[in-house]
Amino acid sequence: MNSELPSPEDHEISTDPGRLDRTLIHRWLSEDAYWALGRSREKQDAAIDGSLNYGVYERLSGRQVAYARVVTDLATFAWLCDVYVDPDARGKGLGTALAGAVRDHLAPYGLRRILLATGDAHDVYAKVGFEPLSAPEKWMALGQQ
Repeated sequence: MNSELPSPEDHEISTDPGRLDRTLIHRWLSEDAYWALGRSREKQDAAIDGSLNYGVYERLSGRQVAYARVVTDLATFAWLCDVYVDPDARGKGLGTALAGAVRDHLAPYGLRRILLATGDAHDVYAKVGFEPLSAPEKWMALGQQ
């Protein structure tokens, strides 16, 4: 399922796991992402290995500048998580482009639902169609919130 996806003019979005800079992704998430602070490299590598991954790369340099992963059965459900844009690449619409690419890439599977959780990027995801849960009282969680 490796593919190149539509992306901003000077960047490309890919699902090729061989292109991922795992060291960079671990540093981003474990040191700068409020939801993953302190996550071990072993745990991050396991998460990557068990997920559908999306990298955003500068076309000229090939440098990875953003990342997202999706946990899914590719039949009924997906969870978009670990979305991160390098601080030097923020403000260029890459987060919105990445979320849109994920949405479009998953569309042919006819998933009933794609969920995500965010503490501060609601506007980014709303631009590509995500909405608050219509019946949050139906949802429950097991584990740390």
